[in-house]
Amino acid sequence: MDAIVVKNLTKKFKEATVLDNVNITFESGKVHGLIGRNGSGKTMLMKCICGIVPPTSGEIIVNEKRIGKDVDIPENVGVIIETPGFLPNYSGFNNLKFLAKIKNKIGKDEIRNAIQSVGLNPDDKKHVGKYSLGMRQRLGLAQAIMENPELLILDEPMNGLDKDGVCDMRQYLLTLKEQGKTILIASHSAEDIDVLCDTVCEMDKGKIFRIR
Repeated sequence: MDAIVVKNLTKKFKEATVLDNVNITFESGKVHGLIGRNGSGKTMLMKCICGIVPPTSGEIIVNEKRIGKDVDIPENVGVIIETPGFLPNYSGFNNLKFLAKIKNKIGKDEIRNAIQSVGLNPDDKKHVGKYSLGMRQRLGLAQAIMENPELLILDEPMNGLDKDGVCDMRQYLLTLKEQGKTILIASHSAEDIDVLCDTVCEMDKGKIFRIR
């Protein structure tokens, strides 16, 4: 089964074509890598799949539902796109507790488990405004996984992590893959892509090419 189906997807901003007739499918239960230079269209493709940005034309189906028609935002998806935004005067736990109230699907135990699983302390009272970039990135992943989604869409999730943090994150993502999750990941690191991904697609000038 395909977790994501993209058909004839085009996104234009006035005269600029950011996505140019993209056709791609991403199979369930695998890790799919997106590579390409800055401005190649990777982040925009992810934003369209997540329902954040409406396409100019084309169709996106996530978990068998058409985005913008059957649902506005795909269900059962965890997302990191660009630097995760949090309330700077709240602790990490309180930030996730606040966000969890939107869907009201999980409680404190699931939030604590998500924070611990990415190597942070759920009892740490430090405000997120004082977090390092790496800590914010870890908290962003905790937010993405806390509701146990079937699909993760991660744009440069290793940003700001030190060497140990990158190793931890890779191992954690491989564990999620073993649990049957589908992961779409954009990364500038060839090593991340080699270690994690079952398929790799390159983007350039809004077009997509499958490499393996």
